[in-house]
Amino acid sequence: MPAAFKPLPMLALMLLFSLSLAAQAEALKVPDPGPKDTCPVCGMFVAKYPAWVATVLYQDGHAHHFDGAKDLFKYLFDLPRWAPGHQEKDMTAIAVTEYYGLSRIPAREAWYVIGSDVPGPMGHELVPLATEADAKEFLRDHAGKRILRFDEVTPDLPAKLDKGTFD
Repeated sequence: MPAAFKPLPMLALMLLFSLSLAAQAEALKVPDPGPKDTCPVCGMFVAKYPAWVATVLYQDGHAHHFDGAKDLFKYLFDLPRWAPGHQEKDMTAIAVTEYYGLSRIPAREAWYVIGSDVPGPMGHELVPLATEADAKEFLRDHAGKRILRFDEVTPDLPAKLDKGTFD
């Protein structure tokens, strides 16, 4: 074997690469919105904004699509208003589109940045990221104010974002 070939460093690099891939949120298989699918919260045509799509999939196979995570959270916090007759226990998947890779990931696994200089279709948005490192980079690069996890989003936050308040 040539002296220049050092398998140990190469093996270490391969291991680091595979671990970093495993650490990212797994892509989630949910249906894409069709051209006539509208957000149940704001009424916008969702397919026009593929970089922002969020989806709730139900056991019976039907889905509700949103033009951003902000409207998704409004929906989840007031299901009787936005989806009468639907219940959280019947949801099989909740997905958001992560900012850098544009893949659909589980909403509960995403990292969300608020207060950035990147507006969504409805203004200030919870920008979903796949990893904590991505969220920190996005926060730094786009003047974000805070990073939140799914369970840290409070019922009053979407309305605050509508008003440009990020606390």
